[in-house]
Amino acid sequence: MKAAPAPRILLAGLLLAATPVPAHHSFKAEYDQDHPVTLVGTVTKVTWKNPHVLFRMDVKEESGKVTKWELEMGSPNLLLSQGWTLNSLKAGDVVTVEGYPAKNGSKIANARKVTLSAR
Repeated sequence: MKAAPAPRILLAGLLLAATPVPAHHSFKAEYDQDHPVTLVGTVTKVTWKNPHVLFRMDVKEESGKVTKWELEMGSPNLLLSQGWTLNSLKAGDVVTVEGYPAKNGSKIANARKVTLSAR
């Protein structure tokens, strides 16, 4: 007959089971699909990390001011299955992005279409 697990092990198991997991918010909760945006700018950073591929870009506004945006795309596995590679988008690339801005007014958007300018 096996001995019962030590109380410490049971406590650790209960604590792990009760640990909160960061919520993944829905698209509709975070982004405004009623007000699409088109951004043209230069990519400054690309991060391939679950749950989404993110990239940052500098967008020059009509006034000449440069605004920093963060764009969210699909998961790395989804993009890889659609033909993207780790080198498809790099810092220095000039892109046009069609997407949906954050509802909270921050300079974050969900990118639906990314078009590279001719190199």
